[in-house]
Amino acid sequence: MPADALTTDDALADFARRDITLLEVVKTVLVAGTGPAVIVMAEMPGISPHVARFARWVRDAGFTVYMPSLFGRDGALPDADEGAAIFQRACMSAEFRAFAANESSPVTQWLRALARLAHRECGGPGVGAIGMCFTGNFALSMMLEQAVLAPVLSQPSLPLNDPGGLEIAPQELQIVAERMRREDLTVLAYRFEGDRFCRAERFAAYAKALGDRFVGRVLPDVAANSEVPPFFARHVTTPHSVVTVHLIDEAGQPTIAARDEILSFFKARLGSSGSSAAAC
Repeated sequence: MPADALTTDDALADFARRDITLLEVVKTVLVAGTGPAVIVMAEMPGISPHVARFARWVRDAGFTVYMPSLFGRDGALPDADEGAAIFQRACMSAEFRAFAANESSPVTQWLRALARLAHRECGGPGVGAIGMCFTGNFALSMMLEQAVLAPVLSQPSLPLNDPGGLEIAPQELQIVAERMRREDLTVLAYRFEGDRFCRAERFAAYAKALGDRFVGRVLPDVAANSEVPPFFARHVTTPHSVVTVHLIDEAGQPTIAARDEILSFFKARLGSSGSSAAAC
């Protein structure tokens, strides 16, 4: 993808738009690719061109991407004010628990149902999931659904007011931890060293709860892209978005290594459309 494609709205023309009803709630989901399913959950302020680029990398690696529209304008590159308004609305939404530790956002129930649907539609051993920033912890909560085998947490930022808090109910975290030990599963997680939204205390809390099942990667701040969209320039003033805005798309870069590790993780757990796994 040319660099200038990231500076304007993305029409997302290569994704099919589906209105999916689960648990009596309708949400738009953008779908593309073939092979086992991977659910890509956008960061703030929504499915931006940078998020779509990552989703295409997942698609091109041999997976079917399911990208639910949870907030913002799909494909948009909002300015700083619009992005802030999207963030404020999400913080007040009943679907999210932006400021509550030891609680799971209600939207994760819908996302678990989406994982079940995606697994039925695409087959394979199971489903992958990656959350970013505001949705960062959701992939872990989704492991309450048996189909989810490959969770990735990219700069998990909730709860916003508690650096060491975890956005998951304690009883759910215990169930997930027991499942990971029983089934020999792991969760990958990424953050930049100086990220003020996802700090070292949060990774320490995950490690305490999950032990060696939690594989945390901390990237140096100097590895972050400095050319960022207006919302990030004004409101996200530290390195933050490992596989999207702050990724440097050049060989040898730590952020590219993180992307490749995530894709390899999905392939190891799920196979891909180039393997014997069933395809959509």
